[in-house]
Amino acid sequence: MHVDLPEKRYYKIGEVASAFNVNTSLVRFWEKEFDIIKPKKNAKGNRLFTQEDIKNFKLIFNLVKERGFTLEGAKQKLKKNPESIFDNQEIISRLEAVKAELIQIKNQL
Repeated sequence: MHVDLPEKRYYKIGEVASAFNVNTSLVRFWEKEFDIIKPKKNAKGNRLFTQEDIKNFKLIFNLVKERGFTLEGAKQKLKKNPESIFDNQEIISRLEAVKAELIQIKNQL
């Protein structure tokens, strides 16, 4: 899944939810379920997600929503071999970016 977010230091929970086309409640739930998502909180208690959090959320989204893992299965996969999952996710992201660019070029022709 290609996520189109502007380059910022922090993202609000609504921005993350709309980028992944999910509810904010799912973002809050996954934050509690997975240790790798650790958003900062401001003085009001609003969650502020970093680029690293977005990358980890994309990884979890891929495992759960796109590949069909259960939450427990995704947790075990992340604990068992996290490096290969991160590498695979990075390759997938690059390929999706290339695909999006090629589609854009095709539409311009």
